[in-house]
Amino acid sequence: MSVHQISVFLENRAGQLAEITAVLAENKIDLRAISIAETADYGILRMIVDDAARATKILLEKEYILSMTPVVAVAVPDVPGGLAPVLAVLAEGNIDIEYMYSLFTHVDGKAYMVFRIGEEEKFKALLAAHGMKPATAEELGLK
Repeated sequence: MSVHQISVFLENRAGQLAEITAVLAENKIDLRAISIAETADYGILRMIVDDAARATKILLEKEYILSMTPVVAVAVPDVPGGLAPVLAVLAEGNIDIEYMYSLFTHVDGKAYMVFRIGEEEKFKALLAAHGMKPATAEELGLK
C-alpha cells in the first residue's frame, strides 16, 4: 500500500520552514516524517502527515506550491542492519531508489523507512516474496 507524501516547493529564505510547520501546528496536523532537499534557488520539503488531504487543502489555501506523491513505507527491525534486507530486495529486483527517508514512527521495535521508487508494484511483489510488506496508512496512524 502506498502512503501520500506532500512535497512543498520552498524559497531559499530564512523562516520558510518555520512558517509551514506553524500552519500545520495551528491546524493540529501531525508530522510523521520530514525531509528537505535543497538547490541554490529553492528547496523541496517532503513530508508525511497524519491527514494529507486536509494538510494539502490548508497549504494550497496559503498559496504554497505543492504536489502529492505516492511512496512506500516499510517496517524494518530497529536494530543494526535492520534496513539491509529491504535494500537487498531492491538490489535483487534491480530497482533504483529515487530517494528515501525515515518516519518518526516506531512501533514494537520496528522503525519505518519511506521509499520513492519508479517500480512500486514490482517492489511490493518482491517484498511479499521475501515475507515483507508495505506498511498501511492505518499502521502509521494516517487518515
